[in-house]
Amino acid sequence: MLGFRGDVAVITIDNPPVNAGSAKVRAGLLEALGALGDRNGIKVAIIIGAGKTFMAGSDIREFGAPLSDPQLPAVIAAIEACPVPVIAAIHGAALGGGFELALGCDYRIAQPGARIGLPEVGLGLVPGAGGTQRLPRLVGMEAALELVVSAKRIDAQRGYDLGAIDALSDGDILDDALAFADTGLAKRPLHAMAIAPFEHAAVKSLSAKLIAKAKGRPAAEKAAHLTLQSLEHDLRDGLEIERAVFQDIRITPEAFAYRYQFFAERQASKNPFDAQAKTIAAVAVVGLGTMGAGIAYCFLRAGYKVIGIEGDQDLLDTGLGRIDALIEKDIAASRITPEAAQSMRENLLGNASIEAAKDADLALEAIFEDLAVKRDLLGRLSAVLSPDALIATNTSYLDIDAMAEAVSHPERFFGLHFFSPAHIMSLLEIVSSTSSSAGAIASGFAIARKLGKQPVFARNSYGFIGNRIYAAYRRQAEFLLEDGAEPPEIDAAMIGFGMALGPFAVSDLSGLDIAWRMRQAQAASRDPKARYVRIADQLCEAGRLGRKTGAGFYDYPNGKPVASPIVTEIIDAERRARAITPRTIGSHEIQARCFGAMVNEAVLLLEEGVALRGSDIDVVLVHGYGFPRWLGGPMWHAAHMEPAALDSAIDLAAQAEGVTFRRGDAATALATLKNQN
Repeated sequence: MLGFRGDVAVITIDNPPVNAGSAKVRAGLLEALGALGDRNGIKVAIIIGAGKTFMAGSDIREFGAPLSDPQLPAVIAAIEACPVPVIAAIHGAALGGGFELALGCDYRIAQPGARIGLPEVGLGLVPGAGGTQRLPRLVGMEAALELVVSAKRIDAQRGYDLGAIDALSDGDILDDALAFADTGLAKRPLHAMAIAPFEHAAVKSLSAKLIAKAKGRPAAEKAAHLTLQSLEHDLRDGLEIERAVFQDIRITPEAFAYRYQFFAERQASKNPFDAQAKTIAAVAVVGLGTMGAGIAYCFLRAGYKVIGIEGDQDLLDTGLGRIDALIEKDIAASRITPEAAQSMRENLLGNASIEAAKDADLALEAIFEDLAVKRDLLGRLSAVLSPDALIATNTSYLDIDAMAEAVSHPERFFGLHFFSPAHIMSLLEIVSSTSSSAGAIASGFAIARKLGKQPVFARNSYGFIGNRIYAAYRRQAEFLLEDGAEPPEIDAAMIGFGMALGPFAVSDLSGLDIAWRMRQAQAASRDPKARYVRIADQLCEAGRLGRKTGAGFYDYPNGKPVASPIVTEIIDAERRARAITPRTIGSHEIQARCFGAMVNEAVLLLEEGVALRGSDIDVVLVHGYGFPRWLGGPMWHAAHMEPAALDSAIDLAAQAEGVTFRRGDAATALATLKNQN
């Protein structure tokens, strides 16, 4: 939309909700820029976004098909050819194509808190409209590499400090842009700007570190190479090279998987029920161990008042100390200001009595995993809280229907399953019991949004979505131990597959005792025909509970994991007791069996209605368990494998587990994903 404020042309991008740079938007920009030549007396043009944002990026739904003209480089070329200076007035967000559009303008003014960046590498892409070529000319090579390869978003204040933003707005963005336009601006031929000198060795080292941090994925490598190459070409040639790389990479399987995960996250974030969320101001967190303290800190950081409750004063003091340590750590890392920290401390109240929860809008229990103890606590909370206050559990595995029986007005009870460490991990499972009301679940989704978490809905089941799949994965890894593989071999194979950590390194990190207690609780009901591996139990009985005790599946003499001769002896003894002759197992079989177990369990979750969609399962595994994003998630990856290879992987998992293996209908469950692009 083109309008005029005296001798200033104002071009408004209006494509709600986030002003994505669709083909229609690009055509409108091109038309408005072309019309400026027919208007005498115009001195400056301003491009601004309607509503709450500038342009949150290109419409990535277009990237899987032939791109429609006009494409973004043509719009930016029109800006450069415009006879008057063009200002980008940035509020909200200018990301991806939106930031590239702003970089193509002569000047940029922004509100200090506006977010800018080039997130393309996080989508398996590279910037395709000048990001790798224009940014180094504005901020220098090192800063440009950091922003491009890490896909990092920064606020406009940081962009101003770096030189990507020319002025900051402390009021209405359009009014300030008009004032900026009145300062006698001239066209700035960016193509003539040279890249500031830099230390080549330092830049190459930085590039290697950023690529390694991105797991060496092709998008990161190509983006780094394009950015480094920007000094070898003039801008025009560099733009052509960049665009060619972008056009190639956007239709690779990896880019499709990244885009699928992007949309899966947005789908999972939508509350599945039509209900009103409860307004929540005060939250009581009962249990301030490592997990409870992390959860309490999440709520404090989001602006809630938090009542931290522990069973006695000593435990309370320790728990409050944990929260304070998290605050101090974030101050030291400049993630929060001292003023924000002071506000959090003022919003935190500690108490050793459960009666302190009486004024809370939500009470969340985060005590240890014992059903009887949790039921007792929930009953006491029900008596203290007002009847309309919400009650939630952070249980990882336990039956929340059984918990709901202890709650008066059980419709207000539901699960909020945080992942450890709670203040860092993005995933939050919103778990419904058979009694949970639509309003309680809606409140869970509203809480997730305020906390900045990625929510996924799940119905009650042992381990819900994530832990149930992970339990199947871990069981298969333990079968592999008995069959002949060693912990470092299994971990290395799964890291080679793309997992962030191997299963035994994860067990040591989270603590072996949590799963041990769950196995003990299930012992009486376990099918006697089920294959059961006792190795992890024996490690726990020996006091090897993982990193926290300095020994688990690995020894940690200097804080680093090393293979343990004690663990080798335990494994060998168990093989002998089970009359298993160990054999050499290659990484391909390890990966196939573990992946087959994951996919089959995921299919069962869909069939049972625990998960609503296969894409929700993929979000859980990517966000909570380190499954490689570039594979989309286990369901997406399985849907795009050769059917024979997937069947073989599930067959191997079935053979290892034996007669208790229950096979799901993978072909039916994966059918809808198979044809998505």
